[in-house]
Amino acid sequence: MAYWIKIDYERSIYLIDLNSITAFSCKSNKRITFWLPNSSQPITLNKQSCENDYQLVLKYIKEKIDINSPTNDEFWVSIIYDRHEWFINLNCITTFVSEPNGRITFWLPDSTKDIIISPSIDPEAYKKVVEFITKVTGYSLP
Repeated sequence: MAYWIKIDYERSIYLIDLNSITAFSCKSNKRITFWLPNSSQPITLNKQSCENDYQLVLKYIKEKIDINSPTNDEFWVSIIYDRHEWFINLNCITTFVSEPNGRITFWLPDSTKDIIISPSIDPEAYKKVVEFITKVTGYSLP
């Protein structure tokens, strides 16, 4: 089921189905960034300039993470990377790379951003990603 919102962003009105967004990036300065599907165009909302839109998206993210279980072909995980908190639907990721040092890299659809996680930096998220990879692909990473 779609989750449509209307956002006034950079002098244009966007109608966006948040269920089609595959990743969100949150910064400590109250900014949320996400990428429009099939376009690589980022939308960055901040609490000061567009509080209502910011709150709508934040509520959506919290609902997805609070569920904390796979639903409707979704598997959301929270990852700390590059001074951002990322909320990513792992079911949308199509490539995972395991490096000899244990790091795992994957690329966000609809953007050119890569995410690199390591067991020493975010062990909880790392464990969830490894379990997801094993469950979905049938392969285990070293």
